[in-house]
Formats: sequence, structure tokens, C-alpha cells
Amino acid sequence: MRRLLALIAIPLLACLVLAGCGGSSKSTASSSSSASSSGANTAVTATGAFDKTPKVTIPKAKAGSNLAVKTLIQGTGATLTKSDVMATNFVVYSWDGTNSSLKENTFTSSPTIISSSLLPGLESALIGKKVGSRVLAVIPPAQGFGTSGNPQAGITGTTTLVFVIDVLKAYAATAAATGAQVSHGGGTLPTVTAKAGSAPTLTFPSSSPPSGLVTTTLVKGAGPKIVKGEYVVAHYVGYIWRTKKVFSSTWSSKTPYLFIIGASPSKVIAGWDKGLVGQTVGSRVMLSIPPAEGYGSSGASQAGIKGNDTLVFVVDIIDAFK
Repeated sequence: MRRLLALIAIPLLACLVLAGCGGSSKSTASSSSSASSSGANTAVTATGAFDKTPKVTIPKAKAGSNLAVKTLIQGTGATLTKSDVMATNFVVYSWDGTNSSLKENTFTSSPTIISSSLLPGLESALIGKKVGSRVLAVIPPAQGFGTSGNPQAGITGTTTLVFVIDVLKAYAATAAATGAQVSHGGGTLPTVTAKAGSAPTLTFPSSSPPSGLVTTTLVKGAGPKIVKGEYVVAHYVGYIWRTKKVFSSTWSSKTPYLFIIGASPSKVIAGWDKGLVGQTVGSRVMLSIPPAEGYGSSGASQAGIKGNDTLVFVVDIIDAFK
């Protein structure tokens, strides 16, 4: 089955960066200066070019108890704030005793969005840095997942985490369509209303849903057209026509979704690949997607989607990049 558009169940990747997953807590914070670190933490190094997998060296020693942060590459973009979300590539290692191992490498897959609800150590490491920076952060358990660890990610209460993060882009958590309103939908399609900084709401007609894919531009953005193979950053809300209820939304977490459009194999449902290519950055688009171009005859039971369900998405295209 194709992956759900939303992170309905938080995967390992998100658990490695987000607070509130497993046993993490935001109750602790200390200086992000490497000078405040102790033990072997300051001996951790990483080399390599920006947006390429770094070579990370972790000593064969036990980690110290303090946070260590180094800016390996100084960016020149906007300064990161607590209200930003970031498009990043990163590697993360677990460090237990004198052994370390790679847990995740997004450089070899695709960038990921991380929200402002970060692990305490990552928040200390990243806030105040500039877009375009590469940051090394050695995070002790007290500023990671705490004494309970995170069993889902294979992290114990004594695991130190080592991150090397490249900050590619940054966005306001409530970033939305910025173009001119050209339609509210309606007729045989849902009518869309929206308030700034929140998810659009849909009012459904009494008629049956269309049999094919229908793409309606609600707000026309002035940015470039989306082309296949690009990374797209978007906020969206998704409804099931049958229930007229929301089944998924990025607005609730204030964390936009990042995906590759037109990938092979596809990373999103066919209705997104077909309906969003050619739309412009800054646009808000409504997609009425029949089952054949959604989740097929098997549906997606974890989201309450049956095999004959038409889905309706309203997608705000925030950015697109190579």
C-alpha cells in the first residue's frame, strides 16, 4: 500500500528529532557552547561538503554528560527561531558506552522537515543558527530522550545522540498560500473557506463526487511551476467525501509535509503527482481524488479510508526546490 501522505504514526525518523516521542522531555536545557562540554564529547568531529553525507568520527570512549555543539559550516541565510520549521538533511548516531552506530541518514534518501518541537539538545543547538549551516550536536540523555529512552528507536536511558544537521530551508510553521484568490470551489465540488494560519474547511455539496480526478486552483501563486523530481513543501488538509470529515492534516502539528513529486516509485498517491505538477509555488489547490488515484480498492484502514472512498485535499504549496 502506498504510504499515507501524513505521518499518521510517527516513524523512527521523526522520533529521532522530535520532543514528545517516547520518553523525551523539554524540561532540561544547558549551554550550547562546546566549551561547556566534558569528557569525549568535544572530540567528536565531522568533515565533508554541505548537503553531502559527512564523515563522522566518534571516539572509542564513554560520552560526557554535557551538550556539545559546533557550527561546522556557517550559513548566510535567515536566523532560525523557535517558531520555524526546517527542511534538513542529517545523520544521527547512537553512542552507548564506547560503541557508536549510525541510526539514520537522510542524505541518501531525501530531506525531511523537522518542527519547532525539538529535542531539548537540538533546540539549543539549532535556534539562533542560520539557514545554510551545518551543525554538529552531541546530545546527552538528559537533553535527548531522558532516563526512559525511546525503545521504538532503539535508544536507552543512557544513549548519547550525535547529530550532524544541514539546514537547507526554513519556514514559518503556519506558512500558507500567498497568491491571489481565484476560486472558493463550490457547485458540484466542496466550497472552501479559510482563516489565516489554520486549516481550510470544506462544505460538501449534496451531489455525488466526480468520477475522475478534478484539480481546482483556489489561490494562484506567483512562484515557479512545480516540475517532476522536485522536493515540494506543503501544508494540507484531507477529507473523506463519504464522511465529510478530516482524516489527515499537517496544520494540527504546524509541520508542513515534504515530498518528491513525480518520483519513481511514487512517494505520494497518484492524484497528488498528477494534480500538483504544473501548479505554481504560493498556490492553494483543491484535489478531488477518486479511489483509483488515491489508495485503490484496498483503501487505508488506519485512516478510515475505504476502497470506494473519494478523497478531497486542499494543498498549500509553500515551496519547491531541487
